[in-house]
Amino acid sequence: MKKGQVYEGMIQKVEFPNKGIVQVDGEEKPVIVKNGIPGQKIRFCVNKLRKGKAEGRLLEVMEKSALETREPVCSIFPACGGCMYQTMDYQAQVKMKAEQIQSIMDAAVDGYSYTFEGVKESPKEFAYRNKMEFSFGDEYKDGPLSLGLHKKGSTYDVLTASDCKLVHEDMTQILSCVLDYFKERGVSYYKKMQHIGYLRHLLLRRGDTTGEILVNLVTTTQEEHDLAPLVEKLLALPVEGKIVGILHILNDSLSDVVQSDETKILYGQDYFYEKIMGLEFKITPFSFFQPNSRGAEVLYSTVREYIGDIHDMTVYDLFSGTGTIAQVLAPVAKQVIGVEIIEEAVEAAKENAERNGLHNCRFIAGDVFKVLDEIEEKPDVIVLDPPRDGIHPKALPKILDYGVENIVYISCKATSLARDLEMIQARGYRVVKCTAVDQFCQTVHVETIVLLQKTM
Repeated sequence: MKKGQVYEGMIQKVEFPNKGIVQVDGEEKPVIVKNGIPGQKIRFCVNKLRKGKAEGRLLEVMEKSALETREPVCSIFPACGGCMYQTMDYQAQVKMKAEQIQSIMDAAVDGYSYTFEGVKESPKEFAYRNKMEFSFGDEYKDGPLSLGLHKKGSTYDVLTASDCKLVHEDMTQILSCVLDYFKERGVSYYKKMQHIGYLRHLLLRRGDTTGEILVNLVTTTQEEHDLAPLVEKLLALPVEGKIVGILHILNDSLSDVVQSDETKILYGQDYFYEKIMGLEFKITPFSFFQPNSRGAEVLYSTVREYIGDIHDMTVYDLFSGTGTIAQVLAPVAKQVIGVEIIEEAVEAAKENAERNGLHNCRFIAGDVFKVLDEIEEKPDVIVLDPPRDGIHPKALPKILDYGVENIVYISCKATSLARDLEMIQARGYRVVKCTAVDQFCQTVHVETIVLLQKTM
């Protein structure tokens, strides 16, 4: 097998998160090709060869998979990087994800028995996202202005997502309105390599239960434009929900991140409300909040079930974000202490707890590794919900030193979870049971929940 050469093969299976395993006739070892579906016959180009392992770039799907039993629901599938499995029946998606997670967990537990409870479905398969970051760009070099999501495998080409089905139609209405407004005026977009241009992102957030919408236009300061007419056009849209805030976020960062150097309120307020499990949460533009509100209820209900009877216990909610898990647990716990490094998230957590009348949970801003030394109360049980890359190897031993009987670990990246489980199990814990929640239908992602118990 040679780098740069084109081959054909069948995707035998897809390993987490989206690694297609392709066996090529005459070749001993399989090739990893991303962005495919099990059973597809594909053409691909080998782009990496390392220590006998080959990786390829998908060029063409020559034959559909038998799992592709339905037509795409939007106009830019399969080129768009937002979705992967639209053409698969939803139950087939869930079954495949369950096989992926169980395979990772079976390898991680090193031979002892545990209960795998499969993947729980999202209550909504489509229009489930309460947050979406759309990018400005062009679909091809020097093409017309586009606003949407990147092509698969591309950091530059942007496809206009005017009929994206991952979000509510209110969001696609707003996207089309914003795009048309700037197209008519010939306004430039920010080019990442040259660091020139004006339009960067459109960040939309919409409460699934409340219908409240926050519109965030992210630009550089390189140009000045009158945005008052755009505000009028947006407020005139016949949306099902209600636009409660329109913000202009200024961002001159050289890197391609959605952040704020300065935020101007063009209309309304800089927050919206969402409700989960009877609790109300105030959410600002950059607050972390589970992107699938209905799926989050399934997730948090499962966490509460896994954690068991905690009415007389102190719970540590580490990497607590805006404190949603802590507040879901507070009504059934003695007290909950949340630790989160992002100060804005901690302030939001405190405000939301007050709003929900919860006085037995408190939140501390700081690095988990350092903050644990400062908390006087010792935990009876610990909930871990770390970032995608898992828990820092310096923080994990300190967490395990408490020796609590039960730990519930929530992970949005199962391979990071598996790495952390190696150290956790070495310290005398065993996986009792595991499940996952499909928070991200049509995509490669899934949220995994593990109950660990101390055995020695």
